[in-house]
Amino acid sequence: MKYCFSLSYRDLEDMMRMRGARVDHSTLQRWVIKFVPLIDEAVSKRKRPVGGSWRMDETYVKLNGKWIYLYRAVDRYGDTVNFFLSEHRDKSVAFSFFRKAITENNIPKKVVIDKSGSNKAALDTINTELDQDHTIQIFQNKYLNNRVEQDHRFIKKRLKPMLSFKCFKSAAIARRHRCATNGV
Repeated sequence: MKYCFSLSYRDLEDMMRMRGARVDHSTLQRWVIKFVPLIDEAVSKRKRPVGGSWRMDETYVKLNGKWIYLYRAVDRYGDTVNFFLSEHRDKSVAFSFFRKAITENNIPKKVVIDKSGSNKAALDTINTELDQDHTIQIFQNKYLNNRVEQDHRFIKKRLKPMLSFKCFKSAAIARRHRCATNGV
């Protein structure tokens, strides 16, 4: 079950004040920065295995006023496989993303991607390293990727009230938090 709430730290501060607790929104942010890596580690041990069919895409998110790429993959049930933040969109970044996703999960049977040449090239490189019995089927179709495309809007919806991230580290932690609440 997914838990997607559009709550800011200020909203949480107001909710806690209504219940008699005085906590500043910046304190809540520091708690997230400190404890999400610990929570992520504990949750990743209990994470359900992802399916063998992945949908992969990238989208833009703002980081200190500059657009960066958020690479994401979900399985056919919509559970997050992995994510990767990068300033660039090329074969080496796509290769790093897939390598990380395969290392933390398993080799997928098939991957659906859009018409991006860099993603296809990265998967072709990975396929040359695999034996013939474990190669990944690659489907390039813009319309088969709707599950991950639709999930981008939830990310954008959560980022809008925040007015973007200020540093790369906080963006990575926030993505970890989103993934930790997804698919456990």
